[in-house]
Amino acid sequence: MAGSFLLPKIKKNDIMVHMKHRTKAPKADYGNTRFRSLSGSLKRVFAGTFFVVIISFLVSMYLISERERRDYAMRDAGSALMTLSASISSSISNYTEISRLIMTEDRLTTFLKADSDSVSQSMINDARFGIMEILNVKEGVDAVFVFREDYIVAATDRVSYEYDHELLEKYSWKKDIYEARGKAVVSLNNNNVALKKDKTPVVTIGRAVYDIYTQKRTGILLMDISPEVFTKILNQQNYTNICILGTDGTYIAGKKEYEKYYSSDPGQGDIRYSSIDTGHGNELVAATRIEGLPIVLIRVSPFGTEGIPYSIIYVLMVLLFIFIITTLYIGAYIARNITSPILKLSKEMEKNKRSGELRKIDANLQYSELNLLKGDYNSMIDHVNELIDTLVNKEKTLRKSELRVLNEQIKPHFLYNSLETIGFLALDSGADNVHYALETLGSFYRNFLSKGDRVIRLSKEISIVKDYLSLQKLRYGDIIEDEYDIDDDTYDFMVPKLILQPLVENSIYHGIRLKGEKGIIRISAHLSDHTLKLTVRDTGVGMSNEQIEKILTKSAPDTDEEGSSFGLWGTIERIRMYCDDEDVVSIVSEPGEYMEISFTIRAATHTDRMDE
Repeated sequence: MAGSFLLPKIKKNDIMVHMKHRTKAPKADYGNTRFRSLSGSLKRVFAGTFFVVIISFLVSMYLISERERRDYAMRDAGSALMTLSASISSSISNYTEISRLIMTEDRLTTFLKADSDSVSQSMINDARFGIMEILNVKEGVDAVFVFREDYIVAATDRVSYEYDHELLEKYSWKKDIYEARGKAVVSLNNNNVALKKDKTPVVTIGRAVYDIYTQKRTGILLMDISPEVFTKILNQQNYTNICILGTDGTYIAGKKEYEKYYSSDPGQGDIRYSSIDTGHGNELVAATRIEGLPIVLIRVSPFGTEGIPYSIIYVLMVLLFIFIITTLYIGAYIARNITSPILKLSKEMEKNKRSGELRKIDANLQYSELNLLKGDYNSMIDHVNELIDTLVNKEKTLRKSELRVLNEQIKPHFLYNSLETIGFLALDSGADNVHYALETLGSFYRNFLSKGDRVIRLSKEISIVKDYLSLQKLRYGDIIEDEYDIDDDTYDFMVPKLILQPLVENSIYHGIRLKGEKGIIRISAHLSDHTLKLTVRDTGVGMSNEQIEKILTKSAPDTDEEGSSFGLWGTIERIRMYCDDEDVVSIVSEPGEYMEISFTIRAATHTDRMDE
């Protein structure tokens, strides 16, 4: 037919090629740092886990061994110091009993109770001999001093000691002895009132002496214990790494070089531990003060291998070996049964993609989960093919409807009728009306073509309708009247081209003309919430509900049917495809009175379409 167009043939492969170019996915590059393979990641995870476990095991073993070595050394040192403390305390107790016997010796009590005027050298010697007879049954007493209240002294050693006569007359050196009221008080070096000339330190047991009958204090007894006593105790217990000091730091017995490790009184009964570098490695220093005595014990011992829990370490090493074997097995299992099949599946997908066709893959996979993944992929391929078929059919329908609309508008009879109208005007009205008609026809086709755009502003769509109605008015005269209710904010709204002209044409040929009287066509456009509502209302013959239902639900007709128009149906389908929504059109009509058709177009829709 003259003026018709050939509909381009749309192929499924053309759609696939178009989609391939628009949605081309980045090719997997396992050497690229942005894409990491699962197998490589698993290898790194297993290697990292293995490394962390080994390091953790070694660190744990080291810490456990060091802690056990230290704990064992501390327990051993504490046990040795407690044993030695008990031995020294027991020995001091024995000497305390000796001091008690000395206090009751008859010749000594006679010396203490005698008047100052009656005390003679013979009486002093007798007291000294009485003391020495008691001391003959006990070794280790270096000297005994008995001071009367008038400071006359009877001493078993009058040569090796020298007295501090100034301090002797003061109360400070005997204060603690007096306050003990006869109990034994252990101190160092006779409270400095009588010191050995060779500076040898001694441990002193001091007691206040009282008359048995009158309970009157008669003097003070000081008994010095020789350092050899403590040396003998150390030798008996085979302690070669212990030093015995006084609380003032005075060396008494044992390993003298350890006295440099004494800093302060560690407190009675407590054991203070510290670690020092002796030049032979770190060693443990343990110090304690014997309870009730001014004596400090210091023991220095190396951190040996004793106490290391070798049995626990062996068990943990076996567990570590089992962990390593299990980790290697799990890694190999995952690589063989998970990552390798996934890579195989990925290769099949890549092969499918390179072929340029959407085909199902056929890979033999061992596990149901991977077969499920393959099935999902094949199902997706089926679904995509269905979508492409639907897209092809929609595109065919859309192009067909657009071309049919164009074909209807440039039919020879339309051009012929327009030219006939112009010729009639030329004969009847003169050249001015002819010029107006030609300008209107030219404006109509200029806006109609719109440089090939599929989407235009609403203002241009309104211009097309106005030009069309101007030409129709030239032909039909006053039978047609048009009205417009267009909001200003709608003029720039983008709409598909030629959605109003087919509706207006339908109103003229299938509405107003059939009614045989003057009719009104009213076009309105309003914008609310970014949604355009476009309405065309005419006062023609209208349509029945059956006709409306048929127009809204039927498939594309091959030819126009009585009482309906292909232009109306095609416009409805174009709007539905453009908005991707079936529920964008409504038709309201009362037969013999009016018909009103409305479209709703969202602003987001026109933005998406403009990107095409």
